[in-house]
Amino acid sequence: MPDNFLIRATNWVGDAVMSLPALHALRRAHPKAKMTILARPWVADLYGREPFCDELIPWRGFQLKDIASLFSRRFDCAVLLQNAFGAALTASLAMIPQRVGYDRDARGFLLNDAIQVPLPGEIPPHESFYYLELFRRAGLIDEPLPPEASIRLSGVQPNPQAQIGVSPGAAYGGAKRWLPERFAETALQLARPLNSKVMVFGMAAERDVCEQVAYMVRAEGVEAHNTAGQTTLRQFIDEVARCRVMITNDSGSMHIASAVGVPTVAVFGATNHITTGPTGAHARVVRHDVECSPCLQRECHIDHRCMTRVSSDLVAATALELLK
Repeated sequence: MPDNFLIRATNWVGDAVMSLPALHALRRAHPKAKMTILARPWVADLYGREPFCDELIPWRGFQLKDIASLFSRRFDCAVLLQNAFGAALTASLAMIPQRVGYDRDARGFLLNDAIQVPLPGEIPPHESFYYLELFRRAGLIDEPLPPEASIRLSGVQPNPQAQIGVSPGAAYGGAKRWLPERFAETALQLARPLNSKVMVFGMAAERDVCEQVAYMVRAEGVEAHNTAGQTTLRQFIDEVARCRVMITNDSGSMHIASAVGVPTVAVFGATNHITTGPTGAHARVVRHDVECSPCLQRECHIDHRCMTRVSSDLVAATALELLK
């Protein structure tokens, strides 16, 4: 069996969180093996604090000197959590003898363990099982799939302080985003009875929408801070752990908050809460059931009814109930 693994991580924070159960299972199956994580810089901090990670290599893109560096480390197995052709090409050029990944993106000929993608209904629908099944079908783990998804980050525990977290952005497109004014209304309905300030989180590209939310909260006399683009992923994780509750869209922030164990309320519309929703006892999904949801589109081409019909009163009430 392999004893020197290279794991090509996923590129998105939410996917990275959902891959954690598979990597913990791999560590249990190979307790003495070395596990090196090859990850994009913006997700590297997430993997680096996990006990399965013996070494972390930031991956900044395809460069020959980086391929040579991977070759020199003499990995005997590359496991490709990322589905792209480039991940398989990198492992092949680094001459890693065993290359495991799903047979996607026309890359099967570069893999000597090209794993067929599970058909609908073959495994539980949550995306975390997609990664677990890759390891299981490749023979790298033999434990059965758990009955339900449950994901926790290692090395961080909730440390609630007087702050409410809101994250109004979401990658992939506007269809996933609840209205900024609803985030502000919800934050106010929580901050006042809980005597808390509001922390608005997001990426640098989301700074404007985050400032819009923070401005509306401040206008009502409640302290609000816009941290968008001002924290590393590690700092963001630690700041989320201090929140009494997090209000989010379907986003990386949602996955991190629920995996930390912070009470999390996520508004879903265009995406599927069954496959990519938050996990654990401290997470809730709020959605309005409409005929076109989940559409999985980047942008809504009609009236965004799946989001506009979700009220701030409902989200705030869900959060307060969760905090009881």
